[in-house]
Amino acid sequence: MTAQLQFRDAFWCRDFTAHTGYEVLLQRLLDGRKMCKDVEELLRQRAQAEERYGKELVQIARKAGGQTEMNSLRTSFDSLKQQTENVGSAHIQLALALREELRSLEEFRERQKEQRKKYEAVMDRVQKSKLSLYKKTMESKKSYDQKCRDADDAEQAFERVSASGHQKQIEKSQTKAKQCKESATEADRVYRQNIEQLEKARTEWEQEHRTTCLPAAGV
Repeated sequence: MTAQLQFRDAFWCRDFTAHTGYEVLLQRLLDGRKMCKDVEELLRQRAQAEERYGKELVQIARKAGGQTEMNSLRTSFDSLKQQTENVGSAHIQLALALREELRSLEEFRERQKEQRKKYEAVMDRVQKSKLSLYKKTMESKKSYDQKCRDADDAEQAFERVSASGHQKQIEKSQTKAKQCKESATEADRVYRQNIEQLEKARTEWEQEHRTTCLPAAGV
């Protein structure tokens, strides 16, 4: 039997700097908020219409005449008025119920907004950290690659000078080769350090995605 897919396990992107899954989830939450507002507006207008219609029915029933009639016709007329007023009252009660439902929905939407803001704050923090360290790591990699090329060039230049140059030129070339090698070693250290920091940030980012997407997907 195929395991059921969950959003938190199925939104990863090959682009290290992309946050497609999170953006999809966030947009879904924002769409849900808009949908809540649409439902609220529908309930609001429906309640207004129900109240208006109910009050009109009650007013019609109470203003109806028929006071001069007697016997069975009077009884039937009074019954019709009472039914009309009852229907009007029912519509007024429905308007009250709709407004209560509207209030509950507004409270729900605001609670979800607060919860979403908490998720956004957490995810913004880990995503900014990951992107910042990724940029820093790529810059240190570029620097490391250049330092290695400089060190190789300096070493090759030293070998050429050693074969045919004067002692002063040899010493100068040797010093430069040593300095370039030290620079490459330092660049390697910085690059490795940034890789370790980036991996920690990536791990935290991934964990936050999993723990956040599980409850957020149900918001």
